[in-house]
Amino acid sequence: MGGDKGFLSHTEDGGATWVERRLDVKQQAINDIYFVSSDSGFLLAGDTIFSTNDSGHTWQEAHKFSASDFQGASPELYSLRFNGKKRGWVVGSISRGDNIVGSLLAITRDGGASWQFQDARTKQELIHIDFIDDKRGWIVGADGAILHTDNSGESWVRQDSRTSVTLFHVDFRNEKQGLAVGEQGTILVTTDGGISWTKVDSRTKATLLSVQFISEDESWIVGRNGVILRSGDGGHSWVEQESGTKRPLYAMFMNKKNGWAVGSGGLLLSYKR
Repeated sequence: MGGDKGFLSHTEDGGATWVERRLDVKQQAINDIYFVSSDSGFLLAGDTIFSTNDSGHTWQEAHKFSASDFQGASPELYSLRFNGKKRGWVVGSISRGDNIVGSLLAITRDGGASWQFQDARTKQELIHIDFIDDKRGWIVGADGAILHTDNSGESWVRQDSRTSVTLFHVDFRNEKQGLAVGEQGTILVTTDGGISWTKVDSRTKATLLSVQFISEDESWIVGRNGVILRSGDGGHSWVEQESGTKRPLYAMFMNKKNGWAVGSGGLLLSYKR
């Protein structure tokens, strides 16, 4: 897991113990970590992509996006996904000072050695990307943006989210069943691959930051104010779980037996069935 000021932490015993590793990225936060295999992975910090080939023990700068690529504006990378060893995508934003002036969408076809910009058909901030197979993927972001591809990311089309709030995370179980979450307790569910999205009652106004399917029926969400939500019917209804904290929870990882959620101030929550 990663955090502010290059903080990294690594476990080799299923989360029982963690060893701190720190990346030399000055004041930048680590926004995403993604492994293509048990050895090979990538992380995002500011405008730079780092890579590892030894399960995260060491990291090297793989690619740096320059302000000169954006007429002097500053790029910020938020999310990275691969659907194989060679093809991957990164999304983010472009800003001048505190103002977002454009979106960032780039593709690699050579395992991250080089990146080419793509037209996202939106200037809104792009925050998270998810792929379910080698063809179909989704991106969510500011102003209710949901983008979809069915041709391996070569082109993207906007789907109607029916909301204008910022969406922070999207997760698809299969080509039809998906969830997206964001500001003001927003939870969107689709059962037709995003052709239509429906807002469901979350019973909270807290900003929701991460969502994950565990099975076709079970899914979980974490967010600000220590919110943890669980669904047992494919995301159509939700029940709040007791987290024991009011700190924001930024991300989680769940499997059938265990779960972890990470939050501010180095908070790490674990869950066992």
